[in-house]
Amino acid sequence: MTRAGRVSGGLAGPGLAGAGLAGAGLAGAGLAGAGLAGTGQLTRLALRRDRIALPASVYVIVAAVAGTAYTFKKLYPTAAGRAALAATGEGNPALRFLYGRLYGSSIGALTTWRYGIWAGIFAALVAIFVVVRHTRTDEEAGRLELVGSAVVGRDAPLVAALLTAITPILAVTVLLAVALPFTGLPATGSAMLALGIGACGLAFTGIAAVAAQLSATARAARGIALGALGVAFMLRGVGDAAGAGGPSWLSWLSPLAWIQFARPFAAERWWVLALPLAVFALGVAAAFRLADRRDLGAGLLPGRPGRPAASRLLSGPFGLAWRLQRGALAGWVAGYAVTFAASGAAAKGIGQLFGTSTALQREFTRLGGQAAIVNAYLAALMLLAGLVAAAYATSAVLRLRAEETDGRAETVLATRTGRVRWALSHIAVAVGGTAVLLAVAGVATGLGYGLRTGSAGTEVARMLGAAIAQLPASLALAAVAVLLFGLRPGAAVPGAWTAVGLAVAIELFGQVLQVSHWVLDISPFTHSARLPGGTLTAAPVLWLSLAALAFAVLGLSGLRRRDIG
Repeated sequence: MTRAGRVSGGLAGPGLAGAGLAGAGLAGAGLAGAGLAGTGQLTRLALRRDRIALPASVYVIVAAVAGTAYTFKKLYPTAAGRAALAATGEGNPALRFLYGRLYGSSIGALTTWRYGIWAGIFAALVAIFVVVRHTRTDEEAGRLELVGSAVVGRDAPLVAALLTAITPILAVTVLLAVALPFTGLPATGSAMLALGIGACGLAFTGIAAVAAQLSATARAARGIALGALGVAFMLRGVGDAAGAGGPSWLSWLSPLAWIQFARPFAAERWWVLALPLAVFALGVAAAFRLADRRDLGAGLLPGRPGRPAASRLLSGPFGLAWRLQRGALAGWVAGYAVTFAASGAAAKGIGQLFGTSTALQREFTRLGGQAAIVNAYLAALMLLAGLVAAAYATSAVLRLRAEETDGRAETVLATRTGRVRWALSHIAVAVGGTAVLLAVAGVATGLGYGLRTGSAGTEVARMLGAAIAQLPASLALAAVAVLLFGLRPGAAVPGAWTAVGLAVAIELFGQVLQVSHWVLDISPFTHSARLPGGTLTAAPVLWLSLAALAFAVLGLSGLRRRDIG
């Protein structure tokens, strides 16, 4: 079936029929000219399409914040221990860059410091991806044009996308306001923290709605919105790290900082919530005005004219794969550089931070695999770098599935390019990109730590080796995606991400829950050396490399025999 046939069948058939878009309720002449006709049906359809991703996102945010409150209560049962932690966190510029400022030393204040801003980032990411998915992505794919041929108002798709994004944000807000008091936190502060996180998500909902009107492609729209989120993080980070003697006012320009400026659990300032709500209102109003000024399928920002002739880079599938994925890799590299440089800089004072809690020291010692606390912390960072790099590698490999389902693979394969060569082009980008990310993580961590200790050259070399040691494990998870894409393409996306999630869960919680070593061995990172401070042996590297190679070969063999599309 052609792509147009699939879209038509999916939307005009069971998809919208099930949602009742073409039902008698919308057939009246009174609704035909209404700008919001069909909003309810489109919203229900969008929620149904995201019925797995949205609840999972809500659970992750709520569990992270509530779990942090519970953990702090266990790790720091005394006021003296909490005061020492607060003093360390407030006195370390790198920690202020990562987590923000501290207002008080209560369990609630520490929870806000540790996860308030990051929960706001997660809520913003949910909003950005949901809004762009149900506006610009559907418009780019031609689905909104097909929907618009029914009795649907011009504003209905945008309203439905906004309602779909607001739904998980409201769920996070309500659940946090209810769950946090059960951990022993005051109800008023819990409500303020929940509302701050939710309001931050609403602010970026408005920003994403504007971005979807500016660009003609979903990728560019996501890039604009994510770029705004990155700028907000940097403004807040620089302002918070600067302290009283620097440009601390920069933090006020960031919606992320407004969560901490509302001061949950520390003389709450309710008026601060008006700032993100104003951004949301202005963004939504601007999005509707911009939508009225453009044509369907077009963006307000002019597209750059292409070259008269394609560059030699696009003469083969490898150049095309690089062109398609270079933007995403650049974003990952930038995020890695900032995050791991700040995390490495925080290592200088990590002994003081962990000294406030023996339980916290044991936890990082477990993750890092050795007793020396600084080495354990750095090794835990490299484990995190490997896990996140595996997520990048998986997403890069799964671009093959996106190219196939969108019908673009058929165009490439209609030339002299074979299936294996086409698949290897994206796999090569995944392998090379993963190596680059790990190298950036090692160099950035080494610089961050080395510049503060006066041994930058030594630390960069040491951390670069520690980061590259995670490469075989990261690629082994990417090879699972290749295997599923070749043999079971329909299960490639959920199966590959399940493998990544399982590895993350095993590494973070496996030893804490004292699961069997057979379960721990499922994760390839269990077999990676914990560097720096650990011992690198050749056997695990060899076996992980052979497993990744075998999975990839089996996947490519299956790709040669199965149908495309």
